[in-house]
Amino acid sequence: MRPRTKHAVPPAGDICRLSAVDLADAIRRRKLSVREVVTAFLDRIEAVNPLVNAIVSLRERADLLREADAADSRQAAETETLFGLPIAIKDLASTTGLRTSFGSPIFADFVPQEDDFFVERIRNAGAIIIGKTNVPEFGLGSNTYNNVFGPTLNAFDPALSAGGSSGGAAVALALDMVPVADGSDFGGSLRNPAAWNNVYGFRPSQGLVPGGPDFEVFHTQMGVEGPMGRNVADMALLLDVQAGYHPQAPLSYEKPGSFLEGLAEPATGGRIAWLGDLGGHLPLEPGILDLCEAALGRFAEAFFPAEPLRPDFDFEALWQAFVTLRQASSGCALKVHYDDPSKRLLLKPEAIWEVENAMRLTAPQIRAASVIRTSWHRTLLSIFDRFDLIALPTAQVFPFAVGMHWPREVAGRAMDSYHRWMQVSAFATLGGCPAVNVPVGFDDRGRPMGMQLIGRPRGDLAVLKAATAYEAVLPWPAGA
Repeated sequence: MRPRTKHAVPPAGDICRLSAVDLADAIRRRKLSVREVVTAFLDRIEAVNPLVNAIVSLRERADLLREADAADSRQAAETETLFGLPIAIKDLASTTGLRTSFGSPIFADFVPQEDDFFVERIRNAGAIIIGKTNVPEFGLGSNTYNNVFGPTLNAFDPALSAGGSSGGAAVALALDMVPVADGSDFGGSLRNPAAWNNVYGFRPSQGLVPGGPDFEVFHTQMGVEGPMGRNVADMALLLDVQAGYHPQAPLSYEKPGSFLEGLAEPATGGRIAWLGDLGGHLPLEPGILDLCEAALGRFAEAFFPAEPLRPDFDFEALWQAFVTLRQASSGCALKVHYDDPSKRLLLKPEAIWEVENAMRLTAPQIRAASVIRTSWHRTLLSIFDRFDLIALPTAQVFPFAVGMHWPREVAGRAMDSYHRWMQVSAFATLGGCPAVNVPVGFDDRGRPMGMQLIGRPRGDLAVLKAATAYEAVLPWPAGA
């Protein structure tokens, strides 16, 4: 059984414990008013958020209640599948008229004049955007802290990290401050905080959710937007809104029907390739493999038996390819701030590290990294010829002290960068594959952990179905 949260907060109200799917249905059927729902969540935020700092740039209650009353005065359109749901957007995504800081002092007072594409879709689906969720500076590092809003604390222990970069979203979900949340994922930013807060986080296939408008349209798309939820169906509800072709995102594509409706047909089972620690290549904190292997036993109960597999690949070369391609994208994007001496002083060391390494890259190095990425993609396809899914731990360490920027050592091995300890997240990213974090339990200190389930490219529904089958045999609910 899961431990009880250490936060001394009032118990969640019935409204705040309802799933997003049930809430949306209750509002549409007028069993609940939008005002009732928004009020319940604002009350919950008022009681809980000061303890964890998950939601930032919260809008004024009076303004939100006016929006709720306006929604109650009309009938929801058929396309407004999120009608009346209060949602806080990750603070790496632009929101019209609402401060978007990217966790950086450089943008502490920045108010965008347009939405990111997926944010516009969330608005058009009838959601009420109440504020933002906290992030690390520019999303760098899987520990949510910044010099604008401070750190976000873990939902189960306020002394521990919430993970990142979607740390605010994961904690807000776990503590019932929002019914569903968006996140983004480059190096595990949807998956790791979900694992560390006992919720679900889904990294979609490359191109399923369009990036932009402030996005290089022909970018390698290692970073993607996706949903987080306390259950799989809630993620599917939000993914249905986020996903689909956008003409200004040429690598995007049409979604293959409704993901939520697709979950109505249960999974029939399948084979899982269990990669574990890659034959000792990945250093893991003791206890993680045990929890994941117990979770594989639950998957077997749901007709997804697992078999150990050690792919024949140079995983160190693969990691270096990830580092190179990340520097070529994130590092180059941050260079505009680095080049301004006054702004450079405001960048955290990890951002400067990305930029300075990006400046040393050569075209042949970037090309070589892309070739390795292509080879890994082909390796994944060969695995999917024999298996339906791949499983790995979601993180290599349990949540650590919130004041620690990043672990310098894991299982006796030194970490040579701020993100090396999240190497396990790179495999889905480099393959453009869908990957979901599923909760696997808690260690003897009450620290949560998760396991990532990876599917073949564009096999998003199959991954969500497998996670739903697992959810049905999970002996505890998600969240805190």
